[in-house]
Amino acid sequence: MGQEIISDHFSQQDWQEYAQRLQAETVLLRKMLANGQFSQQPAVGGFELEGWLADAQFRPLPRNAEFLQAINNPLATTELAKFNIELNTPPRVLADSALTEFESSLRQLLAQADQAADTIAANLLLIGILPSTVQSDFCLATMTESHRYHALNNEILKARRHRPLSLDIDGRESLHIQHASVMLEAATTSFQVHMQVPADNAHHYYNAAIIASAPIMAVAGNSPFLFGRSLWQETRIPVFEQAVDAGREFPARVSFGSGFADHSIVECFEENLAIYPVLLPMVQDKPAERFAHLRLHNGVTWRWNRPLVGFDPDGTPHIRLEHRILPAGPSVPDMIANAALFYGLTQALGAELVSGEPLPMAFAIARENFYNAARIGLDTHVRWHGKEWQVRDLLLDELLPQAASGLEQLGIAEADIRHYLSIIAARTETGQTGAVWQQRQLEHCQGDITRLLQAYAHWQHTHTPAHTWALD
Repeated sequence: MGQEIISDHFSQQDWQEYAQRLQAETVLLRKMLANGQFSQQPAVGGFELEGWLADAQFRPLPRNAEFLQAINNPLATTELAKFNIELNTPPRVLADSALTEFESSLRQLLAQADQAADTIAANLLLIGILPSTVQSDFCLATMTESHRYHALNNEILKARRHRPLSLDIDGRESLHIQHASVMLEAATTSFQVHMQVPADNAHHYYNAAIIASAPIMAVAGNSPFLFGRSLWQETRIPVFEQAVDAGREFPARVSFGSGFADHSIVECFEENLAIYPVLLPMVQDKPAERFAHLRLHNGVTWRWNRPLVGFDPDGTPHIRLEHRILPAGPSVPDMIANAALFYGLTQALGAELVSGEPLPMAFAIARENFYNAARIGLDTHVRWHGKEWQVRDLLLDELLPQAASGLEQLGIAEADIRHYLSIIAARTETGQTGAVWQQRQLEHCQGDITRLLQAYAHWQHTHTPAHTWALD
């Protein structure tokens, strides 16, 4: 849900002092990185998983406070809307059987979450966008009680001079609506994968994550519907980008970014300082070395690949990458396979860049590849090393072997590599992503959204990959 704040009202002094502290912490970040004061620990992975609470008819159920009371687990927390929740698992060093261990721990947590949901007569669904939602579900009455969310909504609307937000999406069908709050962000639930990287070379791994995003997106779509329209294969992408748009006078808060990092990951944080107005000026009584103000400012700047400042257990600061493009669902094995593809490609491509290999494409091409992949999925074409590829061929012929090499470099067990990348390969060969299954199932049940979601919930609970799902 992001860091909570203690108030949703700020004084002029708050704005001024926060800006000063943000400036000082950004300068300190560059200094500490240059002095080698950041962690060089082996790669560590983790993730955040958002989900939906739905009623017996699979409509959004705004009861996350009761759900959290029932599950009584610090690994579960709230999200923007009262019908959304977030689940976490402890981070692990990316070595040996880490991927299998991630799947096991997530399945255990989901079993607890399902039991908690049962106590409030709820279904817990992991799906990028819940197809049964209607626009009126996303109102301030369903916003989770949080100073952070109310302040974010107030400041975005203030920046827009209280003009409504617009959602304009053209895909298989078109959707053009206006909305009076940032609550449409709650329509987009994700599986956010984290990867801690060596600080000195973090910019190379950041660039690698950007490059890898298009083929990962093409094979991972799970959000084809919104408000009765069939839009993009991963409709979360345009929805989130437009749901917190501060207006044409300001740079986009949610974006693919503005370019590669040339020499240091600190360039991203310096860009945050230079071009993004402060949204949540909560002054904190913490030493500059904790980067409290820099981290809060970064927390309301949502690059699809976002660098984060965190801390090792011994307090040493570190850099990790947050890969935000992936949707929740469709199954636990699918999500861990998506994470494996991200870890493997980012490691392999990043290692090439560290060794001095040139970037395989311009940033503008990486960005174009990404949005085409989000819109079209596995039927898209991408440009890679100056050649145009059908993305299925690129994955099967080039990128899956490269991802396997990257996972080997990390020390992931051969059995894990073979198992999880085989899921990606089968999904690519069959063409049945979560989004494609949803489209086929909805056609099969003649547009009955409730029946679609009943079948989705059934298959999700089998913990089998979506490429094996039949039509019910």
